[in-house]
Amino acid sequence: MASVAAGYLPILLFLVVALGLSSAFVVLPMITAKFTGASNPYADKLAEYECGFPAFEDSRAQFDVRFYLVAILFIVFDLEAAFLFPWAVSLKHTGIAGWASMMLFLVELALGFVYAWKKGALEWE
Repeated sequence: MASVAAGYLPILLFLVVALGLSSAFVVLPMITAKFTGASNPYADKLAEYECGFPAFEDSRAQFDVRFYLVAILFIVFDLEAAFLFPWAVSLKHTGIAGWASMMLFLVELALGFVYAWKKGALEWE
């Protein structure tokens, strides 16, 4: 029975360390804020700092669909660039099959770009 319990000791130790660290990451910033005065808000602390002027609309206002479409297209083409670097680095090892698969990927991506362009998804009014 003791050997079975000893098998769970590393898991229990890991659990204790994980709970200790996670609670420290929650509690220590709150304690630090109390001692440094960060928890006492005043007008300058509550002022807008992202754009420099107060919000003029409701924060739950709906965005135009084109905003989301441009954001999704940006993510798609950004990921394409992220796939090109590891492919270029490993091209020596993947050979002609790796080259052909990336060319197929680039053709599909180019077709998608042309389609989005023709549909006017990249136009901003």
